[in-house]
Amino acid sequence: MRAFIHDQPVLRVVFGDGSLAELPKEADRLGLKRLLVLSTPEQQATGETAVKLLGPRAAGLCAQARMHVPIEIAQIARAESKRLQADGTVPIGGGTTTGLAKAIALELDLPSIAVPTTYAGSEMTSIYGLTQDGEKRTGRSEKVRPKAVIYDPTLTYGMPARLSATSGMNALAHCVESLYAPDTTPIIQLYACDSIRAFARALPVILKEPTNAAARSDAHYASWLAGIALDRTQMGLHHKLCHTLGGAFDLPHAELHTVILPHAAAYNRAAAPEAMRLIAASLGAEDAARGLYDLAKRSGVPLSLSEIGMKEADLEHAVDLAVKTPYPNPRPIERAALRRLLDDAYHGKPPSTGL
Repeated sequence: MRAFIHDQPVLRVVFGDGSLAELPKEADRLGLKRLLVLSTPEQQATGETAVKLLGPRAAGLCAQARMHVPIEIAQIARAESKRLQADGTVPIGGGTTTGLAKAIALELDLPSIAVPTTYAGSEMTSIYGLTQDGEKRTGRSEKVRPKAVIYDPTLTYGMPARLSATSGMNALAHCVESLYAPDTTPIIQLYACDSIRAFARALPVILKEPTNAAARSDAHYASWLAGIALDRTQMGLHHKLCHTLGGAFDLPHAELHTVILPHAAAYNRAAAPEAMRLIAASLGAEDAARGLYDLAKRSGVPLSLSEIGMKEADLEHAVDLAVKTPYPNPRPIERAALRRLLDDAYHGKPPSTGL
């Protein structure tokens, strides 16, 4: 018999090619008159486009967002928001930029209109993260949830195929863990499975045809659903490992999710059989963990921690960090099995069948 509690926050979504043009209307709808546009240095030009669209509603541009939201960058952005007397923000970019907007909102209560240009999905959530002293700390607060999200798939066309694939695998991780989360619901399972199916269709096509309109729209749609799944459920071992390794060793966020995901699924295989059945079916695979590994391989992305800058000498320290304050997970965290998981991931091996 089913038993669950499903709570769905209201968050306005504007979706479609060219929908960035709706940004001024969304600002007016929210009564925002001095918006600070945020971006990474690499996406400054896209940020400047948003500033032009906003016209007199733009307070300025802060193009200093950095991966994992270092506290020093958050403090700079908060100070800039105060100096410009901003009454809201427009993070345009991926999870890095959305994360910076959340860091501002956490302290200053400034609402945001998120414009994602990757598939991270964090724009749909009340989850924030800040890195300080080599450790990434996460939390939840309704203060940081964007008030509106504009999904314009054309903004993802410039994302290199390899980055598109790792960003998609990052979002897939949200779906995978939502399916075996202790607070999953039937609605979340529908979202997660449809997201997995859409990503499985889209990512290999994007690798070959980076400007394929249908594939880009599919992937952005999938990231929206993945973000909802992430927001409504507790994440497990996979996210614990990625937050630990990313914060401690400054590894690239999306690539890290891509490498770890098949191995985390293999770790939880026997403890979450129904979730694994749903994942495998959505991928069109016989085994969930192997299906995730094969999708990553077909998408031309890194398969090993060594490829993305991890040092083998740091694996033991990574285990020490990961066993501290574990996330809820269907299988208890066992040190020896976790060490084997990381060793497989370090060498880029297919996920173990006997983990």
